[in-house]
This record gives sequence, structure tokens and C-alpha cells, in this order.
Amino acid sequence: MSLKKFSTTDLVVITMMAALGIAIKPVITPLVQILTGPLLIPGGTVAGGFYMLWLVLGYGLTGNKPGTALLIGLVQGIIVILQPFANHGAFSIISYAAPGLATELVYLFLKGPVSPAAAFAGGVAANLTGSFLVMLAVMRVNILRLPAVPFLLMFFTAVLAGGLGGVVAYGLLTRLRKFRAFGREQYEE
Repeated sequence: MSLKKFSTTDLVVITMMAALGIAIKPVITPLVQILTGPLLIPGGTVAGGFYMLWLVLGYGLTGNKPGTALLIGLVQGIIVILQPFANHGAFSIISYAAPGLATELVYLFLKGPVSPAAAFAGGVAANLTGSFLVMLAVMRVNILRLPAVPFLLMFFTAVLAGGLGGVVAYGLLTRLRKFRAFGREQYEE
């Protein structure tokens, strides 16, 4: 992946989306866990929908340039490694970049968040990937031994939350296009 295809504005957008994704995590996660904990719903998978939406939004704001979501994830992983807290070491690079890569793979076929359905799919791919990685590597859950009900609860919660995050990203993207944010030609109707 070459950074030459990204303008300075694209790189600023990528950095902003990465920073917003990191900044929202400590605010959203406790709030979501307060609501989901008593219902025995996995809070991390619900909160993931809120911080995976930045991958989808960033992809759209750069004009659907391939590599955007992966770069956002890589920048997030680097930022997290540099922080003295909430750090899983070098695994943070993988755990943040993998959802971006999953989003990239979906958008190879869908050409970016060009519709609510495509945005939904990008959010689902990111959140499912992040949820499975945390479950396997951080929580060390053996999926093969996990009973069907908790597995399906996590799976469908991750799908719904990630998809809704993608739809929220699409809504933000359409609003920013109306305001012609970042002075982009591709926003012209």
C-alpha cells in the first residue's frame, strides 16, 4: 500500500478518525456496560459498534480510497501502544488493524459506504473481527467449547451493533457531504 495516493487532507482525516475511535472508547464502554451488564449482553460487542463506525466514516470521507480503514486501524494500534494504559502490547497493532482489514475486504466488493447497506456491511465486518479477536486472544475463550447460546448472543450482538455503527457512519457521511466538508469534489451532486 502506497501512501502517495492519499492527499494531505486524506491523511488528516485518517488521523482524526483514528484519534476519535480511541477517544470515544473509554467514554462509551462503561456507559454501554452499565446498560448491557444487567441484561447479560456482551458490552464490548455493543460498544464496538460505536468505535468501529470511524473506520467506515473515514473510508467514505477519503472518497472511498482503498487502504483507508486499514491505515486508521494501524494508527489506532500505534497510538494505543504508546499509551501507558489499556495496552495489550504488540497485539494491539493486530487487534486494531484487523477490523480495518476486514472493512477493506468488504469494500473491495462494495466500493465503500455508498449506501446504508454497504455501510452496515462494513461495520459488521469490523465489529465481528474485533469481537472475535478479543474473545480468542485477550479473553482466551475456546470457541469450540463455548456453548451455542453465548456464542450466538455474542455473534448477533456484534452483527447488530457493528451494522448500526456503520449506518450511523453513513448518516454522518451524508450530513458532512451536504456541508461540503473538507472541500471535496466527490461530494458534488
